[in-house]
Amino acid sequence: MPETLTAPAAAHVVRAATRGASVGFAALAVPETIVSNAPIAARLGVEERWIVERTGILERHVARPEERLSDLATAAGRLTLERAGMDAAELDLLLVATTTQDELTPNAAPLVAAALGATRAGAIDVGAACTAFVAGLGLGAGQIEAGRADSVLLIGADVLTRYVDPDDKRTAALFGDGAGAVLMTAAEEGRTGPVVLHADGTMPDLIRAPYPEPTIRMRGHETFKHAVARIAEVTVEAMSAAGVEADEIDLFVYHQANRRITRAVGERLALPAERVVDCIDRYGNTSAASIPIALAEAEADGRLTPGARILVAGFGAGLTWGGTVLEWGQADATEAVDGS
Repeated sequence: MPETLTAPAAAHVVRAATRGASVGFAALAVPETIVSNAPIAARLGVEERWIVERTGILERHVARPEERLSDLATAAGRLTLERAGMDAAELDLLLVATTTQDELTPNAAPLVAAALGATRAGAIDVGAACTAFVAGLGLGAGQIEAGRADSVLLIGADVLTRYVDPDDKRTAALFGDGAGAVLMTAAEEGRTGPVVLHADGTMPDLIRAPYPEPTIRMRGHETFKHAVARIAEVTVEAMSAAGVEADEIDLFVYHQANRRITRAVGERLALPAERVVDCIDRYGNTSAASIPIALAEAEADGRLTPGARILVAGFGAGLTWGGTVLEWGQADATEAVDGS
């Protein structure tokens, strides 16, 4: 029997007014270099199937030393704007969800804005580990609903392979590099449901990359249990906040952390497997990039179409987790901004 979950009280969730945020036009950008499980398995002294059974990953894209996070983010953002037919100079706000900016300072977002030609946009990095893209949806939607922005380019990008110990069986095969982006624009009716965000800083050692040498360390079993529980809970909470039931959701797009986590959440909530996006086999865990990459993949294979109702949710270090319900929109971006 699937576990029955109830939505916790969400008095802090404010429902959007009539002005809403439409989300659409997903695109991704990944490094050309692809690393299969074979060399990782050989170094770790395990079979390739050992990696697949524990993660669901077959290969991952890995950035070369000269490739910059900001370049990947720029490429994903440019593709998204091209798909939408929008000039970067029209953007009001550019958000880059990332943990792995190229330098301590400057942040990635202003570099990406300059590279794209987003000359009038504010530019901010969003740091919430693997939940950062969901947090960015909340920030972008809030700015649009408040009338402070008409268009927001939201990019999730990470290059976590640079912070992995290649001899650590818990993390060596887990991560990949990449970027994904979506465009958020003003709409007459709210298309982004309330974005539910949570944090618990009492367990920072579950996933940590401390200074002065920020190598990722993870307590795998405990992280797995918390990830499944929190993602399942916030799925129920986000649906409750949006006033919808599970059978009204066309696609569930979760952070691609580990195939075992995604499947465990689906089983706990009795979700049909065909409605849960799973693309970790080709990308690995790309952290803040994983949800927009999954959206782009779902759109490419025909499962994500205009008007589709999507639930997105993630869990990451901090601990942080969050989720929301979106109605996928691909109206002409210029018309949406102009309100015509």
